[in-house]
Amino acid sequence: MNIAVFCSSSNHIAAHYKQSAFQLGELIAESGNTLVYGGATGGLMDSVAEGAFSKKGKIIGVIPTAVIRMNRRSALSSELITVETMNERKAQMKALSDVFIVLPGSYGTLDEMLDIIASGIVGEHKKTLYIVNQNEFYDHFLKQIDYMRSELFIPAEEKYKPVIVSNINHCMELIKSSIENS
Repeated sequence: MNIAVFCSSSNHIAAHYKQSAFQLGELIAESGNTLVYGGATGGLMDSVAEGAFSKKGKIIGVIPTAVIRMNRRSALSSELITVETMNERKAQMKALSDVFIVLPGSYGTLDEMLDIIASGIVGEHKKTLYIVNQNEFYDHFLKQIDYMRSELFIPAEEKYKPVIVSNINHCMELIKSSIENS
């Protein structure tokens, strides 16, 4: 199974986020799955790839040329796919992946997450999206979703809804269970 991980590439974040991302990479590799990620250096991107790499996991990086020009191409990918734009990166990662995991991140991570949700709503895919709400990182975002639902911008019965988990271990347990039950 190809598991896409969307996450921060910032180097200025707390170490506990990096440790969790590293552990997620390890768990993906140990379970025999393939990590699909943004192919760049820095932050949680490095950590998740380093974790998978440390367990000899398969890693597919998808990187836009702009990030390569910034000298941020990771050397950890087993396979590196170069695309022209960030939008092409999202499309390629969506096409390659069977499931998506969102770790803490910033604008790019939110963009990737919301693209998966919006495309799921209109029926472009039925792939599960897991949001890891580590240290209540996404609590304010989840409150915004509740507010949009209460104002009827989001229907009470959503056609596509992300799965919220509090940590990577619970996330990987759910993925393992879904594989076993399919």
